[in-house]
Amino acid sequence: MPNIASIFKTEISRVARKEVRAEIETLKKASIAHRASIAELRRQVNALEKELRRVAKGVTRPAAGPGSDDGATTSTKRRFSATRLAAHRAKLGLSAAIYGQLVGVSGQTIYYWEQGKARPRVAQLEKLASIRDLSAREIAERLATQ
Repeated sequence: MPNIASIFKTEISRVARKEVRAEIETLKKASIAHRASIAELRRQVNALEKELRRVAKGVTRPAAGPGSDDGATTSTKRRFSATRLAAHRAKLGLSAAIYGQLVGVSGQTIYYWEQGKARPRVAQLEKLASIRDLSAREIAERLATQ
């Protein structure tokens, strides 16, 4: 006949392991939830820092631009849209290199503008606006003279 003390000891250990396992499971679930929320907060912080850098860049450039132009272009603030640039180029049926010749930049620069990887400067925006006002025939004439 087994010893009652050893039976109690094994039973107590079994019950204790069961209780500890239940507590650990709740702690693991809480830990997983906390890690997920920490990861989400890190993503949000990174996104906000990126947006802050973008806004800070955008604020410093226009402040330097109009001051150097002596107020000549401050009345006409130009906006830029990459998709509209691509649509205009496609409408005219021009390659990026030829469209770049009209603006005075390379074809690669036109691609970067269309993809949103870069933005044109104020002087280049003015050239883009003047090209937008031209008809296809006037653009062909301008290309023929270059």
